[in-house]
Amino acid sequence: MLQRIDDLLAEVQNFQTSEKAEIEQFRIKFSGKKGILNDIFAQFKDVPNEQKKEFGQKINTLKQAVETKLESLKNSGTQNLILEKEDLTRPGFPSELGTRHPINIVKNKIIDIFKSIGFAVADGPEIEDDWHNFTALNLPEYHPARDMQDTFFIETNPDVLLRTHTSSVQIRYMEENQPPMRILSPGRVFRNEAISSRSHCIFHQIEGLYIDENVSFADLKQTIQYFTTELFGKSKIRLRPSYFPFTEPSAEVDVYWGLNSETDYRITKGTGWLEIMGCGMVDPAVLQNVNIDADKYSGYAFGMGIERIVMLLYQMSDIRMFFENDKRMLEQFRSL
Repeated sequence: MLQRIDDLLAEVQNFQTSEKAEIEQFRIKFSGKKGILNDIFAQFKDVPNEQKKEFGQKINTLKQAVETKLESLKNSGTQNLILEKEDLTRPGFPSELGTRHPINIVKNKIIDIFKSIGFAVADGPEIEDDWHNFTALNLPEYHPARDMQDTFFIETNPDVLLRTHTSSVQIRYMEENQPPMRILSPGRVFRNEAISSRSHCIFHQIEGLYIDENVSFADLKQTIQYFTTELFGKSKIRLRPSYFPFTEPSAEVDVYWGLNSETDYRITKGTGWLEIMGCGMVDPAVLQNVNIDADKYSGYAFGMGIERIVMLLYQMSDIRMFFENDKRMLEQFRSL
């Protein structure tokens, strides 16, 4: 019996082929249910006790040799099959490209429009303190306008909060720089909105600031008109008086969307006008808070929600679609 195992081991070690059929026959012969290995293991109980140790060692050596040979033959057979049947110079399968999120697409469009007239991009932290988010913007403690924004405060430190607008970036920039300055501050903002089923806690804003000598409301209007023409292809705008604590005078900007379709009637409520942003002249108190001479310098500021602009441009009806990561929606922007 021991001699037979030695002969089988030599047969295994000397066996060579690249044919799949011959490899399968070898596997069945040695490792199949009725193969040689199972037959030899079945005979183990009849081996005399004094030979069991040596017999067991040789069986294990044979089993390992069969497994090693099968693995080697399979790899060799697969490689040969590839070499015989595949054109290795053929291009590989194309990788599926990702898509740009519509919020990023529109944000970048807005940035490019304002960059073309001299605006630079400024960034700031999303976790803010009360001074930069409220007080420096002419919203002192207990100011009633603070109630306009339902804020997420850090429980362990009521002076720390998630910023409710990117105006805080403008305050930080003005603290560190002197006019003239012309900046954009895009980014995420956080508000505890619960006014409807379509509201969301995280928004994206983009705000602009221009500070220099002799800046007027006419400059603000011309800048906004240029922006609406470039982004929407619509130059007809109107400014309605409004109130913001950090600008005076303040205005809401409407663009004339038109009444060319049923959708136009629905989104404009039959008026043809759509509100797109808020704006105004920077309040002198804000300039004083950041040590800018309000007698020498003036400026304007504006801000808009990016989601609202995206919904207008792409006629999307539900803000929640931006946060669901639905590939069916995102794939529509593959070519943009």
